[in-house]
Amino acid sequence: MTVSEGVPARVTIYEVGPRDGLQNERQTVPTQVKVALVDRLAAAGLPVVEATSFVRPEWVPQLGDAERVMAAIERRSGVHYAALVPNLAGLERAIGAGVDEIAVFGSATETFSRRNLNRSVGEAVEMFAPVTDAARAASVRVRGYVSMAFGDPWEGPVPEGQVAGIARRMADLGLDELSLGDTIGVATPGDVERVLSAVRAAIPDTRLAVHFHDTFGQALANVHAALRLGIDTVDAAVGGLGGCPYAASATGNLATEDVVYLLRGMGIETGIDLGRLVDTAWWISDQFGREPVSSVARALGRPSGATTGAACR
Repeated sequence: MTVSEGVPARVTIYEVGPRDGLQNERQTVPTQVKVALVDRLAAAGLPVVEATSFVRPEWVPQLGDAERVMAAIERRSGVHYAALVPNLAGLERAIGAGVDEIAVFGSATETFSRRNLNRSVGEAVEMFAPVTDAARAASVRVRGYVSMAFGDPWEGPVPEGQVAGIARRMADLGLDELSLGDTIGVATPGDVERVLSAVRAAIPDTRLAVHFHDTFGQALANVHAALRLGIDTVDAAVGGLGGCPYAASATGNLATEDVVYLLRGMGIETGIDLGRLVDTAWWISDQFGREPVSSVARALGRPSGATTGAACR
């Protein structure tokens, strides 16, 4: 199958299920389940797995076992194991645990920045500077997130110039990649074109990624719009896991298996085994006693011989 002109021939799926997907679960997820999830995703061919977050445990208790998770996973050659870090203390823990990549997380809006980081947008960027400098000195890849890039539950629609401005400030930190997040899932393809065009004009030399939530059912359409603009990295979470503990209206992330199915149909390579990925979507959903929310997992059905689990009920 020939890939459409302007669309990348290969796309990297940045798997965020073990971190962004699990952080909002109400039940405590056992460390061994987290480790098994990371290992299953790596075995399915995911090239990057965001395995955990090195924030203070009282902020996100669900991810308070970050060191134990990183110590127990089975490292696979060619797979990058990433983690979210908020500050230098988190970076020191992450480097000690052997992460390949760290991510810092900013916001396009002041309200969310205050609620999420207890800092203004400007103060947050200042906090990130020594983190990114130290990470690069340690030869650790650095990613940045801009949350609320398309809409904010308190401030409403976010002007593209505002998003481009914070993207410029984040890029000036020397990031290897910047992911634009539709944290509450309100974007449409038109919004994606508008915001990505503004950001790309502001930071033409920075690699961009997209991170969509599927609140209004637009996430796959938004990925397609981003692909047409040349974006070749898409964040997703197996089984559609996720949400945001600081934004109640945010529903789950775009399901990894739904993205892979779309890309396969477009002739775009990912290197991911869809069958193993769907098996993993059912397995992790079984841990919570529910079905995956993704259309592809439901359409392909539960893998033969699998049974409903109850590890976290």
